[in-house]
Amino acid sequence: MLDIKKIEEQTEAVKKNLGSRKFDILIIDEILELNKKRKTLTTSSETQKSEINKLSKEVGELKKNKQDATELMSKVTTLKSQMEGDAKELDVIQDQQKNLLLGIPNLLDSSVPVGKDEEDNVEASRWGTPRTFDFPPADHADIGEKLGLLDFESAAKVTGARFVFYKGALARMERALANFMLDHHLDNGFTEMMTPYIANEKALIGTGNLPKFADQLFKLEETNWYLIPTSEVTLTNLKRETVMEENELPYKYTAYTPCFRSEAGSHGKDVKGLIRMHQFNKVEMVCITTPAQSDAIHQEMIKSACSILEKLGLPYRALTLCSGDIGFASQKTIDLEVWVPSQSKYREISSISNCGDFQGRRANIRFRNKEGKLEFAHTLNGSGLAVGRTLVAILENYQQKDGSVLIPEVLIPYMGGLKEIRK
Repeated sequence: MLDIKKIEEQTEAVKKNLGSRKFDILIIDEILELNKKRKTLTTSSETQKSEINKLSKEVGELKKNKQDATELMSKVTTLKSQMEGDAKELDVIQDQQKNLLLGIPNLLDSSVPVGKDEEDNVEASRWGTPRTFDFPPADHADIGEKLGLLDFESAAKVTGARFVFYKGALARMERALANFMLDHHLDNGFTEMMTPYIANEKALIGTGNLPKFADQLFKLEETNWYLIPTSEVTLTNLKRETVMEENELPYKYTAYTPCFRSEAGSHGKDVKGLIRMHQFNKVEMVCITTPAQSDAIHQEMIKSACSILEKLGLPYRALTLCSGDIGFASQKTIDLEVWVPSQSKYREISSISNCGDFQGRRANIRFRNKEGKLEFAHTLNGSGLAVGRTLVAILENYQQKDGSVLIPEVLIPYMGGLKEIRK
């Protein structure tokens, strides 16, 4: 959530920044108008309260001296009625203002390139050379089904579209990848967590998933509980409404959880295979830091995710997301895209974002600095990595002409010594 004082003091700069996101900047004017009304009503309420206190004392003196206080008592009653009316109006205005503020995306870092959509993202680097095949590379879904280890048909019967059963060696590989990723992050100073798979409304507001992205979530009927879209929600909210000391920071968490997304608006996109599922597994990184630490921590997170892909021998590229493609809560995002041979292109496998104090304000995550003053913490999050998409990349990049799949060397110990997968 943005600071209303910043919106007031730097209105034009805020509008320009948000305009590059294709955000309707007229909402800023609406918020400022509501803020004027809020200030007027607050001042009026304070004036009325002072006047009521003054008149009440005079009433007391008149009664003490057995004099008629009827007129003053009438004034007090009128003022109290006005004050109650103003208080109700103030509540309505504050709710309206808060709801509008919750719908405003984060301000972008000055380094974010301006652009309309994903076509304007800027490639920052590449690693690895895509493999040259002496046969047409198969799609991961075809590979998995021919091996008898991915079963989309049974999952559709049990649940519906965009679900899957993993079997045998691929079920083990999913687990192996998660363990490998977690071990990697532990070596890089992260603390492993196991989190709930359900979060309440307040937690999702804190990370920016609500109210804007309600249609992307699975809500449990007749509750304010939602299945988590990522453990970013649960890990970030560990420190919601908490005041920490500066020397405690940074907190660096990693967790492996299922993620649940409705994929609203994705009709016709990646219908086949594991790329876009309603339920998928992910190893997440979340850091809570001071403002001074956050840029360096962001680079550490990017490096940690990149080195996983490098250890697995998977070619990838890093992109700096432009203003028209960046996420709602992020002020700067680096996407990692892994090479998918059957599509002859790179596909997203991780999105690593610095959210600044945006989520800190929404979730009231604060720390006491060395001068003893309270500040909002910075929060960062990123996939480290999306496990299913990593399995996709391994199936396609390590496939053999006879339909078998080699296992990356670094994963062999996690696979009990198995070096290849055959039917």
